[in-house]
Amino acid sequence: MSQIGKHIPEFKAMGYNPKKEEFVEVTNKDFEGKWTVLLFYPADFTFVCPTELEDMQEQYAKLQELGAEVYSMSVDSHFVHKAWHDNSEAIGKLEYTMLSDSHKTITRDFDVLDEEGGVAQRATFIIDPDGVIQTVEINADGIGRDASQVYDKLRAAQFVRENPGQVCPAKWKESGEVLTPGLDLVGKI
Repeated sequence: MSQIGKHIPEFKAMGYNPKKEEFVEVTNKDFEGKWTVLLFYPADFTFVCPTELEDMQEQYAKLQELGAEVYSMSVDSHFVHKAWHDNSEAIGKLEYTMLSDSHKTITRDFDVLDEEGGVAQRATFIIDPDGVIQTVEINADGIGRDASQVYDKLRAAQFVRENPGQVCPAKWKESGEVLTPGLDLVGKI
């Protein structure tokens, strides 16, 4: 079922914060009042996952400039996240918190648990300051995501929130042309 427009579920998760070099507890309450990018991935110590998490790190400062926080999440424990951070060149670059869902409850609640494989699917959620899901992208296990697209989607979501009645067309970039839906546009686009 579509998650768009729904409030995120209540949750509590342990995570590893590489910037502070400490374990932290994060809840859905930590998402309130700011934009959040939640990046689910299948497993630590794998192949596509580190390329995606490193790619997200390359966008992290730009996303923070937009007032967003980034979290990654897999079904591995926060201890495994730390070990991966300490032993992988790509993951060693991360500054955002890596969350654990070892009980698979959160992943299931977000409807991105691969029940057969027992791991999270490759899913990216952009969540608004009210805890409402604005975008979801889910890829097959072998297809990595492009974090630069998250920036564009986040900026578009922010624009639409700040400008009721206007919408962003395909390939919209910041400062690009927007549309104001109405009868005058019907059949003319």
